[in-house]
Amino acid sequence: MTASVEQNLNRSTYIPPLENGDRLTRHEFERRYTAMPHIKKAELIEGIVYMASPVRSKAHGKPHGRLMTWLGVYEAVTPGVDLNDNATVRLDADNEPQPDASLRIESGGNSRITIDDYIEGAPELVAEVAGSSAANDLHDKKKVYRRNGVKEYIVWQTLDNKLDWFCLQNGEYISLEADASGVIKSQVYPGLWLDVKALLAGDMAKVLAVRQQGLSSSEYVSFVQKLAKP
Repeated sequence: MTASVEQNLNRSTYIPPLENGDRLTRHEFERRYTAMPHIKKAELIEGIVYMASPVRSKAHGKPHGRLMTWLGVYEAVTPGVDLNDNATVRLDADNEPQPDASLRIESGGNSRITIDDYIEGAPELVAEVAGSSAANDLHDKKKVYRRNGVKEYIVWQTLDNKLDWFCLQNGEYISLEADASGVIKSQVYPGLWLDVKALLAGDMAKVLAVRQQGLSSSEYVSFVQKLAKP
């Protein structure tokens, strides 16, 4: 083999590293991401690569764990819904986020699991843990989720000690407000109730108690029966 042929072969098989700020197609993003298994989280948002910084405990780790606990118990008792933690979601040609949590309806929902084990399409609910209101989660990423039809979007701004829960109505996100008892109730997943003050205070016992009340509602019973239908 001549040196020039070997050089051409090396160039054709070489995969450039994934870099923060790269502008890539979704195909090229996946190619580079797959070739770098040591990278645990990277996202393509509006054609731009975003790579996560090291994760701190109070700012992200603990809040993320509490969100997953709240959502995980709901999934455990609700056949037909599928909870994912940091799973890549193929949304469109320029967007492949890796949300902190996503909750999807398995049969008849807006997304599916592909043959190569990715989520394709918009999960019904996405939740992100963000540092503050300046985070991308409340700007470009929010626009991407809205445009692709994610029906509910939760953003927990840990540095601001604030949680926003958006619901898609007529193509726009509106904020879901807590009722008189301080509880926000999902419009997509009946019984998925959240005491926001308790969550922000770290009172998971109360968070789970309120969620349990939601599972006793007639709306939740009807939802489970609907999911069970073939």
